[in-house]
Amino acid sequence: MNTTIIYEDKASQVGGAFVADDDLWIPLEHLSAATGWEVKPQGLCRGALCIPVPAGREAEFGGRDQRLNLSALARLLGQPAVHDEAGAVWYFGEAVRKRRDDLLSLKAPDFSLPDLDGRVHTLGEYAGRKVLLLSWASW
Repeated sequence: MNTTIIYEDKASQVGGAFVADDDLWIPLEHLSAATGWEVKPQGLCRGALCIPVPAGREAEFGGRDQRLNLSALARLLGQPAVHDEAGAVWYFGEAVRKRRDDLLSLKAPDFSLPDLDGRVHTLGEYAGRKVLLLSWASW
C-alpha cells in the first residue's frame, strides 16, 4: 500500500514506506521527490542547506538500509507532524523556526482572493501601499 506524504503542501504517493515506533521510514529513492531533501556525505541536504546527522544518533535516522526516518528529520527541524494510520497519510508542517521568522518580519504572506465581481486580486499587487484587510467569519 502507498503512503501519502504531504510535505510543504505538496502531496506525494510513496511506496515501500512503513511505520515503526510511530515513526515514518521512507525509501531513500523517494526522499527527494517527496520532500526535496537528499542524503549526502555532509548530511541531509536541501539545496544549499545541509544539516549533519547528530553524532551518535545515526541509527535514529537510518540510511544504511536505504531508508530514512522522516519523523526523526521533522523532529530535528522542529516541524510538527501528524498522521492518520488508517488512511496511511502523513503531514509535515512548516518548521517552527521558519514560522517564527515569518511572524517577526511583520510581512503578510502573499495570497489571492476574488472580489465581489469575481476578479482575482493578490496582496502582492499592492506592494509598497498601505492596505486594510478585513475578515469575517460566522463562527
